[in-house]
Amino acid sequence: MSFLVFLVSSLTPANANNQRSAVAGGRSLVERYCSGCHAVGRSGKSRRPDAPAFRTLSKRYPLINLEESLAEGISTGHPDMPEFQVGPREISSIIRYLDTIQEK
Repeated sequence: MSFLVFLVSSLTPANANNQRSAVAGGRSLVERYCSGCHAVGRSGKSRRPDAPAFRTLSKRYPLINLEESLAEGISTGHPDMPEFQVGPREISSIIRYLDTIQEK
């Protein structure tokens, strides 16, 4: 019964709006912090040849594995990578956005 309640509640217009809002927030964050080097959309090349396009990240590892790195503040990667920290809500939004752009 609880699964049915969850399923029905996940189909509500308010939940759909929340999902879209979370995805849009994640997109905004990766555009702000990451687009200087990485391709952060469904197409395009990364500005740095050694910076992977975000749409291919799930081919390397499960996206959920990024949660810990984002929570700790990513400070490694490539020399121009900015240091930043985001909270749990922002991390969830980033992961949701990344999930929407992955190449299948």
